[in-house]
Amino acid sequence: MRMQIAFLALKSEGALGMQVKEVIIVEGLHDRDRVLQAVSADVLVTGGSHIEKAVFDRIERVANERGIIVLTDPDFAGNQIRRKITERFPQAKHAHIERGRAVKRGDIGVENATSQAIVEALQKVRTVWEQPPDQVVSWSEMQQAGLVGLRQAAHRRERVGAILHIGYANAKTFYQRLNTLNVTHDEFKEAVARIEAEEKQ
Repeated sequence: MRMQIAFLALKSEGALGMQVKEVIIVEGLHDRDRVLQAVSADVLVTGGSHIEKAVFDRIERVANERGIIVLTDPDFAGNQIRRKITERFPQAKHAHIERGRAVKRGDIGVENATSQAIVEALQKVRTVWEQPPDQVVSWSEMQQAGLVGLRQAAHRRERVGAILHIGYANAKTFYQRLNTLNVTHDEFKEAVARIEAEEKQ
């Protein structure tokens, strides 16, 4: 049965020819429209951070039938939505757009990203570990890497998040992502080494 167009928008062909089989979850209508300019996909809109039961029911339906990719704004509200969806649907895939690639005149959002940025985010989705290790990255390693407790820690988290495609977040959320989103310890070390090399240039 076809879903209501009010919450699920369809497009036959994206600008860059990429087709996505999972349903993409975004925050607002402008985000939906922007994604549909970039890829061929079905897109479900949460309508903001206060997600109604009816929307959760629709997400559950498509999550079970086709799988979902969460692509929310790279800001506080977007992280809230991502957290709420992940709590209910731990099998969700996650796509992140760098904050610097989703800004227009001071406004941060998926709607401001280029088609290329959206496609790249969707090509590099992260999944949650099916059987997570006890710990991939320790809090002390976060500190040693300068990702917490330093003046430049937020900038460093943003850069490491971009390299690993897990997005920007505060220290606590970033730590959780490192240990849940299928990031290996080697990937983490390589990302930290890369930003340290960039800082020396």
